[in-house]
Amino acid sequence: MEQQIPVQPTESPAPTTTPTQERPRNQSRGGFGRGGFGRGPGGRGGGPRGRRPGGPGFDRKPEYEQKVLAIDRVSRVTKGGKRFSFRATIVIGDMKGKVGVGMAKGKDVAQSVQKAYNQAKKKMLVVPIKDGTIPYQVEAKYNSAVVLLKPARGGVKAGGPVRVVAKLSGITRLTGKIIGRTNNKVNIAMATLAALKKLRVSS
Repeated sequence: MEQQIPVQPTESPAPTTTPTQERPRNQSRGGFGRGGFGRGPGGRGGGPRGRRPGGPGFDRKPEYEQKVLAIDRVSRVTKGGKRFSFRATIVIGDMKGKVGVGMAKGKDVAQSVQKAYNQAKKKMLVVPIKDGTIPYQVEAKYNSAVVLLKPARGGVKAGGPVRVVAKLSGITRLTGKIIGRTNNKVNIAMATLAALKKLRVSS
């Protein structure tokens, strides 16, 4: 009687695999960044994308100095309900005799300020300045604001919007007075601008 001996299967050795190192997402085949070592993370040049230091427009100064006078939130009633927007009033000037006041609306503050800046550039006024002051006394009215401007010998003696308009226009010596009880900055600034428009240089 034959006896059957069970044959145990021989276990084949498991294939040896070398672990693969995972490459970070921001690392390409040649190293960090696009194109290999030496170019740095984030793309070519090893720095943030944009204008290079020293390139055109990198350190460009603004054409005009600007000062925000007021930012108001306004609403308009439509069929769909109330729509809110922002109204900005700013004064710009080159400190050399040019000044302008702009007012515009926008969906947000940044948009309204940019629109007001563009409006002020279109309405620039050239102020006749002699020895840092105006040639003679002037007075102007805008809505409820009345402004009186006088030549002075030392410093700008005026408050609020009158000082802002005078400084940005390049006037360094002036006496300004607001006649009346109005506190509306926009009306005061526009009255100051209207007074400066009356100045004429005698030939």
